[in-house]
Amino acid sequence: MFDGKKILITGGTGSFGKHFVKTILQKHPGIKRLVVFSRDELKQFEMAQEYDLDTYKQLRFFIGDVRDKDRTKRACEGIDIIVHAAALKQVPTAEYNPMECIMTNIMGAENVINAAMDCGVKDVVALSTDKAAAPINLYGATKLCSDKLFVAANNIRGSRDLKYSVVRYGNVMGSRGSVIPFFMKKKLEGELPITDPRMTRFNITLEQGVDMVLWALENHWGGEILVPKIPSYRITDVATAIAPEATQKIVGIRPGEKVHEEMITEADSYTTYDLGKYYSILPQHPNFDLKKYIHHFDAKAVAEGFHYNSGKNPEFLDVAQIRQLIHTHLQTDIA
Repeated sequence: MFDGKKILITGGTGSFGKHFVKTILQKHPGIKRLVVFSRDELKQFEMAQEYDLDTYKQLRFFIGDVRDKDRTKRACEGIDIIVHAAALKQVPTAEYNPMECIMTNIMGAENVINAAMDCGVKDVVALSTDKAAAPINLYGATKLCSDKLFVAANNIRGSRDLKYSVVRYGNVMGSRGSVIPFFMKKKLEGELPITDPRMTRFNITLEQGVDMVLWALENHWGGEILVPKIPSYRITDVATAIAPEATQKIVGIRPGEKVHEEMITEADSYTTYDLGKYYSILPQHPNFDLKKYIHHFDAKAVAEGFHYNSGKNPEFLDVAQIRQLIHTHLQTDIA
């Protein structure tokens, strides 16, 4: 579906954005245009150095901020597909700078929604986070608001051939600011800080995240929050995998942190369906025939009270598997 299409990715210089661009250019060379929309000129400059722009003539770099309604609309002119990955996502930063987080994650989402409607965009997929399910910190609360905005946007699209959906997944292995790069730096000190030895997290690789977004773009009906079936890890096992000789010092949970993350709450279970590789949380009143949706995906309703929690996940990565994933996906030797 991507041949001849014009794609815009917000937050395109982030970890996900860079991998998305690389994947699209490698696997879908028939795209007509690929626009990287972000606000940091240095990151755009550095990213552009990775590509021969005479070869990848589809690639464009567009400076702007999703907070800026007019600039966002200009970036979306002539675009067929939007992947919305721009966000302020550091939990402590959001707690200290709440309005900055709100302006980017909520008002920025609304600007993307309106720009898509005004510019004839056909498909929009927004990235969410496990922290948006039953949020206890501001970052999670803003992403829940963003999710609600994108789902509700399907109610006001009118007769437009336009669909909005959301993908929600866990911690991306190796992304900027995440625990693995942090532990890799700290291991040289011989001591790793552990917030809580019981702590677990969902884990997804960049490749899996990109593949899920591409699947969503090809298969979404509009209004779904799609959740992948992915393994969990224990934070202590990550520490052991990276620095088995290091001391693990318990430092306590930071403000806004959970011991276990959740991607589907019990309250979501009434409208959640198992699609096989993914779960789909549907709106209370979808804008499509539910029976046809179930038939198309061979979907199965989950049991009432079902919830998807990193601590009760049936699949956990062990130390050896974590080490192998770090070696394979981050090209890092931690032996």
